[in-house]
Amino acid sequence: MAKRPVPWDDQVDLVSSDDEAADMEADDGASDQKPNIDGLSYQPANEKHSEGAMVRRAKIYQEYMKKVPIPCQRGSVIPCNSWMGLAKSIKELYGQPLHYLTNTLLKQWDQARFETGDEYQPLDTVIHPLKAEATIWFVEEVHRCTASYHQLSKLWLGDPMHHAYVDAIFPKI
Repeated sequence: MAKRPVPWDDQVDLVSSDDEAADMEADDGASDQKPNIDGLSYQPANEKHSEGAMVRRAKIYQEYMKKVPIPCQRGSVIPCNSWMGLAKSIKELYGQPLHYLTNTLLKQWDQARFETGDEYQPLDTVIHPLKAEATIWFVEEVHRCTASYHQLSKLWLGDPMHHAYVDAIFPKI
């Protein structure tokens, strides 16, 4: 379930469950203690992260992503203008997050495509929508099953805006 967006200057790693969100609203944010979400502390993006804490977050994230099953019933033709647009539609249609590495790869694919001057040509006229969706799911499966949480933590430490590519969709497993 997607949560409401968080302001840019107070962005967090993960959203809390509904119970924890209700507790926070009841406190009106007066408490200095931040809720713990499956071992991930609720921290604004602008705080300095220690390497150990980031490794723990990446490990929890990767273990969670391994548990999220890839949808096996596909076949909807999703019209799309870009890889990121297709990813957004897939997330909404299937109610699933895409891995951080998948999101960053799709962004790179869009940038490479736009640099060729094809930014006005919809993606679904370049590659069939079913092939494009299948490609995303193949890449997603590789990232969910094989990504190293150590590598993820290094990437996250080097990217202060990594939160933008960690989806705030948490399906029931």
